[in-house]
Amino acid sequence: MVTEMFSCLIWMFVLFCSSIADENAIRDADIFPSSPEIERGSTLKLFCVLGKHYTPHRNASHIIWKLNHELISQENYNIVNETVSSVTIHNFTYSKAHVKCFTRYLGKEQLLVHTEVKSGFPPDIPGNISCFYYFETELTCTWTSGRETNLKTIYTLYRTVMTHPNTVDSCQSKTESCSFYYPNASYISSFCFQVKAKNVLGEASSDCVPIPLEKIEKFEPPEILSVKKITGIKQLLTVTWKMPEKIIPSQRLTCQVQYKNLYSNSSSFVTVPLNSAEKTGSCNLTGLWDSTEYSVAIRCISVTSIFWSEWSRGKTVSTEERAPSGKVDLWRVIESSHSAGNRSVHLMWKPLNSFPPSGRILGYKIQYFPEKNAALNMTLISTDRKITLLLNEEAYIISIAAYNSAGNSPEVILRIPSTDEKSSQIIETVRTFTTNEEVVVEWTASVPELTEYVVEWYEEMEMDPSGRSWQYVSNSTNWKTNKKNFKPFICYNISVYPIYGHKVGAPYSIQTYVQEKKPSEGPVADTGIPGKNEVTIKWNEISKDKRNGFISNYTIFYKPEDGKELNETVNSNILQYRLKSLQANTQYTVYIMARNGAGGTSGEPKTFKTLKFNKEDVIFIALPIGLSMLFLLSLWITCIVKKHAFKKVCWPDIPNPAESVAVEWPLDASMNNSFLKGATSEAKPTDFEDISVLEDCFPEESQEESLLMNCENHVSECADINTKDTINGDKKILCNEENEVAKCFLPSMPYVITDQDVRIQMPSALMPAKEIQPTEMLEDGLCALQQTSVKNEEKDNEALKLEDFSGKALFNPYLKNSVKTREFLISESLPEHSKTEPKSQSTILPPFPQNVSGQSYVTLDMFGLASAH
Repeated sequence: MVTEMFSCLIWMFVLFCSSIADENAIRDADIFPSSPEIERGSTLKLFCVLGKHYTPHRNASHIIWKLNHELISQENYNIVNETVSSVTIHNFTYSKAHVKCFTRYLGKEQLLVHTEVKSGFPPDIPGNISCFYYFETELTCTWTSGRETNLKTIYTLYRTVMTHPNTVDSCQSKTESCSFYYPNASYISSFCFQVKAKNVLGEASSDCVPIPLEKIEKFEPPEILSVKKITGIKQLLTVTWKMPEKIIPSQRLTCQVQYKNLYSNSSSFVTVPLNSAEKTGSCNLTGLWDSTEYSVAIRCISVTSIFWSEWSRGKTVSTEERAPSGKVDLWRVIESSHSAGNRSVHLMWKPLNSFPPSGRILGYKIQYFPEKNAALNMTLISTDRKITLLLNEEAYIISIAAYNSAGNSPEVILRIPSTDEKSSQIIETVRTFTTNEEVVVEWTASVPELTEYVVEWYEEMEMDPSGRSWQYVSNSTNWKTNKKNFKPFICYNISVYPIYGHKVGAPYSIQTYVQEKKPSEGPVADTGIPGKNEVTIKWNEISKDKRNGFISNYTIFYKPEDGKELNETVNSNILQYRLKSLQANTQYTVYIMARNGAGGTSGEPKTFKTLKFNKEDVIFIALPIGLSMLFLLSLWITCIVKKHAFKKVCWPDIPNPAESVAVEWPLDASMNNSFLKGATSEAKPTDFEDISVLEDCFPEESQEESLLMNCENHVSECADINTKDTINGDKKILCNEENEVAKCFLPSMPYVITDQDVRIQMPSALMPAKEIQPTEMLEDGLCALQQTSVKNEEKDNEALKLEDFSGKALFNPYLKNSVKTREFLISESLPEHSKTEPKSQSTILPPFPQNVSGQSYVTLDMFGLASAH
């Protein structure tokens, strides 16, 4: 088992080794010449040789050639023998290329070998040989090699002593320069220099050029020791420097001092002769500017050499200062008065631009005082170029001067007007326009003698007064500045101020854009509450930072649902517009476009829906309904408020005597009464037509009219009774009439109804409470009874006077037929036993006080009286 496994492993190893050997046999090939370098444009010929481990199916006929990645045409192939194949490439122009040899094996291209081919040119003759020499340090020569060979080229520099031609030194380089260093850089008066160039295509040599070392000597740069200014002497600097040590001895030298004005960026030179034996040099620089910084540098050269040394390191120093000669460029911004009467005055000024400058400014001195009181002079010091003063309403004089270590500049004076001072408008018109590179402002003035103006400009959104720019203009009514001083798409305020003396006149201001673009956003429409056929569209102005130009107009676009879009255009000063002739109950889409000189931008669209009815329609429908409801409400309220009055008129409330609390009158007691018993004992029912309720003679109206009317009524009633009552005689009737008329003028008398329906007034209302005796009514005793009643009434009148009733009877307002006391007379037709009832059984109705709420009354409605027939 183990031996079988071991033999299997041996066979696998043999197969693996044979496969490797076979692969090596496939790749066993060579190419020559290897890495050839040829002249550009010439013909290239290469050979590919198969190895000895070839097989009959692999020979030279299976070899193919490629140049880089491109297959070379087979017409350029040549089969030398079974193992060698060659290729010829005419006019080879590649600077560098790869030629590859392949063979086809097992249906695939297999790379056998490849080589890199370079093409170039033979070297040209070197020329322009030049050298420079650092004494006992270095000798370096340079030359020009001509055209690029594109091949590896070696340059050899030969240095030959002219007095000894066999003494030759050389150095090699692959570039266009070569150097000899110490100790091979010793000083010899004269050398001859030659350059030889060589590559695989050939070689070329220059002529030997003699060059004296003195002529090519070059120094190290000198070292500046000091640059000083002399106190008390202005416009002068003293420079001292040290010469380099390694210089060819016994030569005359020249040094050049350069001093550069750092303010004007201009340079000047001073030449100083020296001897090689001198170790230092110095010079004075004169005619300089005061208070100006200068940069100083030095270089030197031998008088026989053609090479200057390099410039030394520069040193910077300032000349002596002097007092500033120019005035401060001052301007001001006056804010409105505060609540306490004070105001803020912002002062701003620019750096001094005097030429030449006066030196470093240490600060600014500000003085101010009221125009009418110079003794109140105040002084402030500022190192900044702005300051804010808090002044009252008076006019002030302000002066500012810059100062340095040498003194102060001339003062600039500016007058601040008082708060109540009004300046006349001298500037009449101002216009501005732009060109390709400039912004131009022009104006006209009503006073041609004025020669000085101030142009002020700042961004409209700029809130800081110190952010404003200004410029004084003299002897001109126009001003130009570069466009770069303005930002595009920003609105600027431009003002022109007239200046006369120290006073500043009233400005003329305009706004401008140096460049416009369409607005960054559009206005947002507010539809409000639409109507039936119209709607008012409102919008707000676009914020100033997003207008990007002057808004010229607004266009309102509106479109009904599934309809055609319409539009209306309005001026820029209109911020609302009423759209009319709209369709009722229709949804609309509306948006607004704001337009400036560069284009327009639309805002967000909004939708609204018109109403189905407008206000007039609603009023036309609601008004009749409202009026009807108001009428019904008023009627209901009237009924509630006047319900008692309506009840008295339509449904009078007649009191029930059975419910009276003034006298006990229950139904059983009434039945026990002899009068009632007699009435109810009759077999036949009571005829209610025989019972009458009569009105008083005196209701609550005018007594005089009532008396007359009642008397007439009573007379007529008596006449009626006489007609109806045929049983009684004329005497009785006449007597009744006379008494009746007399009784009309007696106050508050109740009526007594007999069985013959004869009404008799009884003065019981004014009587004191007493027992009333039953009365027997005879057929012919009526007049006597009436006479008796009259007598009783006279007695009652006396009692009335004692009680001071003032002759007017008051009645219950709820019952017009009310009476104070009512008595019933027994008819003769009643049974005899009823006539003979004892007096104690007689019914007594005591009088009740008048006008008392809830007063009880006795009426005939509760009784059925039988009439005697």
